[in-house]
Amino acid sequence: MQVVKKSLRFVVPPLAVGMVIGATCDFIMDCNDPEPVHYSPQLASTAVFVGGTAGIGRAMVENFGNRTLGNANIVIIGRNRAAAEEIIAQLPKSKDPNVKHEFVQCDVSRMKNVRDATQQVLSRHPKINFLVLTAGLMSTKGRNETEEGLDAKLAVHYYSRWAFIKGFMPALEKAIEGKEDGKVISVLAAGEGQGRIDMTDLGLARTFSLSRAASHAATYNDLMVDEFASRHPGLTFIHAYPGFVRTNLLSSSDSSALQIAGPVLNYLLSPLMLRPNRCATRMWAGVFNHTGGAHQLSSLGRGLETPFHGTLDQRQKLWAHTAQITGVTSK
Repeated sequence: MQVVKKSLRFVVPPLAVGMVIGATCDFIMDCNDPEPVHYSPQLASTAVFVGGTAGIGRAMVENFGNRTLGNANIVIIGRNRAAAEEIIAQLPKSKDPNVKHEFVQCDVSRMKNVRDATQQVLSRHPKINFLVLTAGLMSTKGRNETEEGLDAKLAVHYYSRWAFIKGFMPALEKAIEGKEDGKVISVLAAGEGQGRIDMTDLGLARTFSLSRAASHAATYNDLMVDEFASRHPGLTFIHAYPGFVRTNLLSSSDSSALQIAGPVLNYLLSPLMLRPNRCATRMWAGVFNHTGGAHQLSSLGRGLETPFHGTLDQRQKLWAHTAQITGVTSK
């Protein structure tokens, strides 16, 4: 018993201090938040969330469900059915029997799975107003090539996102034809790639490293939203940097060391981290406050001061490479 008491003397004070500091930081960051935006369209919207079962993605699903009081079709695409069903069970329920909240299982690191999931959703939802892309993969391995010839990390952080946008394009176009919202947001690392892109090795088959994969995925997303916006001017395409967010991404890593370190680091760094629900509020504010064209947003949901747009040649060559490697027809 004495051992327990002595242990608590060392554990409780830092825990209390961490909670106070964390609450203070959240309060300070709240002061910088964009004004909340209420969203109540006349027609039921449809929002598709890729990677919506944990972390930022889950928070964005819950935020949207609460914001619309459940009166919107919500489709969660991911691997964890149990987590998705738990989220759906907690969402506000609509009185409209035509409004559905559903889950589509998909490992997005495989492009075949992405194409199959896209067709499943389109068969039930010919109109999509919001496409939210947040799927993430934490790995310390080197290039982990799938049977499709893609590194799994780049597949999740870029190629699958491009393929989902391209596949859902008819449904997004249908939304704006009806004078409704048609918006896409990819939450990853807007502007953080600092324009790094090796045009001689797109996909990094020859020059892969973890740092290059991270920076190139960010740059690919920057170029992606610009090129989609140039080809589909009526729609809105956003790449956002979420900031330093408190999630369980480390705990889901393929590294046992990171799995153990994840909860510890979350505790130690919690005063500096943003809560997922606060991040989601900012991301949605960015979505609702930007209409038409391509946008790169900061962790506050506001436009970056120095966005990276690249060159027309970079965007078009990346587009052609991506269309070929994902097996999606380029138009």
